[in-house]
Amino acid sequence: MSRPPELFPYFADVQTLPGVGAKVGQALERAMGSRLRDLVLTPPNSLIDRSYRPMISGAQKGDVATFEVTVGSHMEPRQKGRPYRIRVFDNTGDMTLVFFKPHKAYLQAQLPEGALRLISGKCDVYNSELQMTHPDYIVAPEEADQLPKYETIYPLTAGLSAKVARKSLANAMTIITNQPPLPEWQNADFIRQNDWPDFNKALRLIHDPEHPVDIQPDSPPRRRLAYDELFAKQLALALVRESNRKRKGQALTSKGSYVEDVLKGAPFPPTGAQQRAFAEIRADMASPHRMARLLQGDVGAGKTFVAALASAFAAEAGVQTALMAPTEILARQHAETLKAFLEPAGLTVEALTGRDKGKPRKAIETGLAEGYIDVIIGTHALFQNKTEFKQLGLVTIDEQHKFGVQDRMKLSDKGQTPDLLVMTATPIPRTLALTSYGDLDISKLDEKPAGRRPIQTSIIPIQKLDNVISAIGRAVEAGNQVYWVCPLVEDSELIDLTSVEDRHRQLTAIFGNRVGLLHGRLSGQEKEAMSKAFKAGEYDILVSTTVIEVGVDAPNATVIVIEHAERFGLAQLHQLRGRVGRSDKPSTCLLLYKGPLSVNGKARLEIMRESEDGFLIAEKDWELRGSGDLLGSAQSGLPNFTLANLDKHRDLLETAVQDARLLVQTDPGLKSERGQAARQLLYLFEQDYGIALMRAG
Repeated sequence: MSRPPELFPYFADVQTLPGVGAKVGQALERAMGSRLRDLVLTPPNSLIDRSYRPMISGAQKGDVATFEVTVGSHMEPRQKGRPYRIRVFDNTGDMTLVFFKPHKAYLQAQLPEGALRLISGKCDVYNSELQMTHPDYIVAPEEADQLPKYETIYPLTAGLSAKVARKSLANAMTIITNQPPLPEWQNADFIRQNDWPDFNKALRLIHDPEHPVDIQPDSPPRRRLAYDELFAKQLALALVRESNRKRKGQALTSKGSYVEDVLKGAPFPPTGAQQRAFAEIRADMASPHRMARLLQGDVGAGKTFVAALASAFAAEAGVQTALMAPTEILARQHAETLKAFLEPAGLTVEALTGRDKGKPRKAIETGLAEGYIDVIIGTHALFQNKTEFKQLGLVTIDEQHKFGVQDRMKLSDKGQTPDLLVMTATPIPRTLALTSYGDLDISKLDEKPAGRRPIQTSIIPIQKLDNVISAIGRAVEAGNQVYWVCPLVEDSELIDLTSVEDRHRQLTAIFGNRVGLLHGRLSGQEKEAMSKAFKAGEYDILVSTTVIEVGVDAPNATVIVIEHAERFGLAQLHQLRGRVGRSDKPSTCLLLYKGPLSVNGKARLEIMRESEDGFLIAEKDWELRGSGDLLGSAQSGLPNFTLANLDKHRDLLETAVQDARLLVQTDPGLKSERGQAARQLLYLFEQDYGIALMRAG
């Protein structure tokens, strides 16, 4: 079944609207989307209240107000380029209407002297007199119904005026609301308890509000629509989750004792959290259903070791493991780490990235196809169609915020429904885990390996830079290594931030050629060479951008200096701080800031000083920065919501998760009356991959 015919009008192109040609259509597409559904599912950002009707004497500068006035004299400009002015008055005083580049005949027809008019616009004061430049509306009293009480404001872009956006939306709403209403997909008792309107009425109230409150995130119509959007996403995830559970996996059973060998050869005993996580993974892999699990670890909690144990268990059962990393550096580093962990079990571990060409690549591909290679680590190149496995049993994805649920589904098609383990070293706020990883079971690593010491964190103003440089000099003399993190790659006149290149020059002048430089503009090979050289002790200090956030591992580094720490998010600061404290030596993190600090900036740095618990830090980061900021460009795994605001509607998300999972458990084929209606919801919010899975399953 493809999209239901009842939804066809929602998916019509915006260029089918009256007055919308190619140019306006493209502008609407950039601002909101190319179809009617995109327009009507975009709530207004704000509104102009034209119901405020003061007398002239009571109006203030900055007010948006509507006045009933009598038109007085017209004052034509004497010089070219000067404005045209018209005096208007009521019983309490007078004001001036100002027009630049005027059409005299038009103004005289619109505002004939002595006529009564309603005018609406923004008030200003010039030479102590009230004036209004280019009123938004000028109508005769008998045409008062042309003056909207409330005027909604939508996202705009070049080539799209507020007026055209509003008109296009009004026309789209006319088409949509003239259709037969869609069936109610929400639980009737739940709608009643919340006193929510039906879907159509909720849409109408946010686009044509009866009161300014109607467009607020906490109004009943907006909460209703936010719940629809969250429920659609959670229902799709619940269907994926159910499909995963039903999909016959390979019930992996042990054929050797590789896990024991890995544990015996490990340089440290596993933590309780590592043992628990591996027990959950092992149980999933041994079950007849396919594993789909997220392993989220705090910084330095040892998730790679858990991945090694899972790979050893897969090899015991006679299947191969593929681990996918986001960058070449990380792929090669994982290969080294896993080789060390898996060597005691005699397993073959190789890396395969875009850099591998010719005969070496062919040899690795042959090894995979014939089964000589037990564990392969690589970038997305691993999953190009050419790469064949003898028997792929476990797919592990590392640090992949950019991997959405559909990508996970695609990857899993490589082997005979391999088990799937998604790993992240970024502790995830619960809200984000539910929205992005609702299809997965979750294991947490919340203990640090034995012997790791707490990191001493200090907050220092940038004015004390000389003291900081002296302190790192002492650390270097004592045989330790130092990371120095800056926010920019090169000097910019626009922003007063220290660039890595500038700081690298300064520190090289003091410490000589023992200062390395690492940033995102270097090639993959250059980055890897610098990371290796630093780890091998060829440099004492590594000046870097946040490129070291994930992946550079030098246990001898005991000091990290983060410049302009006030500009980083908490989660990123915590990630960066995790580059040190990776041995039994005492470690230090110095957060350099440039004052004055905002309230939020100060709170962030204080939390860093007080806590090393990444899960607590992730929740605090969410509270302080909000979802939009927290998930800017850095973490694009979050679905794009237009009606739901994850900061304001968090309570609805929890309910949507339970509601969706319950519906899928009680009505797995979505065949009941509510289930059939919910299918329409999935199509409307473009979450119909859930339906495709249901049909396939």
